[in-house]
Amino acid sequence: MQATAEIERNDAPAAAPSRSWTRAWADIRNGIAQRELWGHLGWQDIKQRYRRSVIGPLWITLSMAITAAGLGFLYSQLFHIPVETFLPYLTVGFIVWGFILGCLTEGADTFITNEGLIKHLPAPITVYALRTVWRLTLMLAHNLVVYVVVLAVFWSHLTQRYILSPPETPNPEWHHGLGWDALLAIPGIALIALNGLWVVILFGIISTRYRDIPQVISALTQLLFFMTPIVWTTDILRSRVGGGDGGWRELVAELNPLYHYIQIVRAPLLGNNMNWHNWVVVLGLTIVGWSLAFLAMRNYRARVSYWV
Repeated sequence: MQATAEIERNDAPAAAPSRSWTRAWADIRNGIAQRELWGHLGWQDIKQRYRRSVIGPLWITLSMAITAAGLGFLYSQLFHIPVETFLPYLTVGFIVWGFILGCLTEGADTFITNEGLIKHLPAPITVYALRTVWRLTLMLAHNLVVYVVVLAVFWSHLTQRYILSPPETPNPEWHHGLGWDALLAIPGIALIALNGLWVVILFGIISTRYRDIPQVISALTQLLFFMTPIVWTTDILRSRVGGGDGGWRELVAELNPLYHYIQIVRAPLLGNNMNWHNWVVVLGLTIVGWSLAFLAMRNYRARVSYWV
């Protein structure tokens, strides 16, 4: 009997080591498969946040509408841009920025805030990253209601050619207006959500080990907001240089990766001129980001439960 047991142990397949690409991929695959779990947890997060509120999650939409309207009217006057075109531009920028900001800040705290579940629920850690991304996606969907309202109000201005620079700008760039290319926003949002997942996984693992990282991210996001064309436009940069050529000043936006993420959604939704290099940059960052996330999952996935 002992000899038989020894033979069976020798013939049994060896378990993959904790530091392996196989286990990292299995964690992500199994996490995605448990969609009922992370879907329920993400929805419960929103319900819990607005529990006993009269209008509930509609506060997400209302707060976005108030912010976009207030800043839209203010900055349109400061930049001398018609509010009919600038307010939709700022609104969509804020909507996409809110999702990106959530992935950076809430993503860094994902595993820390889920400490209790990680220690007591035998589930892939990808579940908690998906929980965060799903919650932020639901908030994005709520905020898109504001875009629909703004679109209905300014429909006649957005469906024709318009500019996003002061009227006195020499050789302004004319945007073609809304058309069927607005459907490109759908793969744009999907691509941003895919990137949000690797951001949450990567920064979540790093922040679990080094607790100062969330504070660093929170501080940098303030700078990134003002460096990203959200309340200002690249057309304004271009208009500040004679002849309408922004030159090196346009690099302030072009070298900012967040600009490209926002632009692949904002440009089609507003009928802005589409630059395909925005998609190339985002796709390149997607590949690099997921490579780093897989590396972090391979090396440190098993340690997360000890670090939280």
